[in-house]
Amino acid sequence: MVLVVKQHRCTHSATCSCTKGHLSEDALFLVFRHMNWNPRLIANLSCVCKWFDEVAKQVLWKEFCHARAPKMMLDLHSDGSHIVDGNWKALGKLLIYCNGCTKGGLFGNVHVPGHFVFRTRFSRTAGKSFLPIQCRMDVLYVSDPCEHLDQGEEGDLGFFRGIFKSFATSRVKKILIEKRARFHPKEVCPYCKAKLWNMLHADMMPASASARLGAYDDSVEYFVCLNGHVIGLGTLLPLSDSEEAPE
Repeated sequence: MVLVVKQHRCTHSATCSCTKGHLSEDALFLVFRHMNWNPRLIANLSCVCKWFDEVAKQVLWKEFCHARAPKMMLDLHSDGSHIVDGNWKALGKLLIYCNGCTKGGLFGNVHVPGHFVFRTRFSRTAGKSFLPIQCRMDVLYVSDPCEHLDQGEEGDLGFFRGIFKSFATSRVKKILIEKRARFHPKEVCPYCKAKLWNMLHADMMPASASARLGAYDDSVEYFVCLNGHVIGLGTLLPLSDSEEAPE
């Protein structure tokens, strides 16, 4: 029984350490399935050679994503959508990594180092609160905020990330193009290196985003890249205030 349908030919580089042969795709599949698609080990394997990197991107990260968020992956690929194809590594990173931000980067003077997160819930319902009213038919999955408290003058910060379903044909992308929204001049998506639009600068940030995030009004800002990945930030309300924030 063949476990990996598409076999990948090894293209060795001068420093490749597997020139004398390596495991088959099926063997790697079985080993990593036994390890429950451990993302750190997949990342380590990708560094061995081009062939391992290709198998990881096309097979192992795909299986990791399906194991970590099966319902979300099923929806992202429903209705003939193939937005994730070729971007499994980027999506895998998005599921488990809070990018934070660097001073002078996407979010001004805020500096919070990126880090892995054990588990994050992504919600399609929450995503609607981050869409302009005219774009509510689009599908956006958004994570719960990753809280970084007591950040000096910045207060309590909540980073969030997400992904659009079928972003190429989404209403959001169509309007961004119609508005001739400009890409960020320097920064790119931390997950796939694609160019980024600023939804706040494009005047497409709904008030409902602050309420959903439990953040101060007008403190939420987020970017979407050409591949539909979302990264954002808001200044969180104190718990006693945000507990009564409207949905």
